[in-house]
Amino acid sequence: MQITIRAFEQNDLPQMTELLNEIIAIGGTTAYLSPLQTSDIAEWTKRKVAHARWNVAQDETGRIVGFQWAESHPNLPPEAASIATFVRVGVVGAGIGSKLFETTSTQIRALGFEWINASIRSDNESGLRYYAKMGFMDWEVDPNATLSDGRVTGKNHKRFDL
Repeated sequence: MQITIRAFEQNDLPQMTELLNEIIAIGGTTAYLSPLQTSDIAEWTKRKVAHARWNVAQDETGRIVGFQWAESHPNLPPEAASIATFVRVGVVGAGIGSKLFETTSTQIRALGFEWINASIRSDNESGLRYYAKMGFMDWEVDPNATLSDGRVTGKNHKRFDL
């Protein structure tokens, strides 16, 4: 599979929504529990535009196989960005996340951020492995973090110094 990383475009929103909703439907890896509308993700892409970067991974057919964003976050100091990564079910392990991170981390560094935070459900083994592989280290663990439905899953906050 040939993967191209590029900046997100508005016409990517339907595929991004479909990709994320498939992950949500399977359950167990994201804090999002309910299906999203394209308009939800569209709103996310409009926030903090000057302090955010959104990238997509596209295969040779034009299909979006992953996406990632990093942005400032009110619970982090101004020198830190928060990151989120989603890869299409069935293509995990193809190097998509690594390619996305290479691009996003370079862009976020150019915006002046000094480190990136990833907050991952403690029961999300694949997410924890991915961020560890990218070089993130635990800096805080909240064993009592709960999901919107009240389930306690815990949360690992991992840090990558730029």
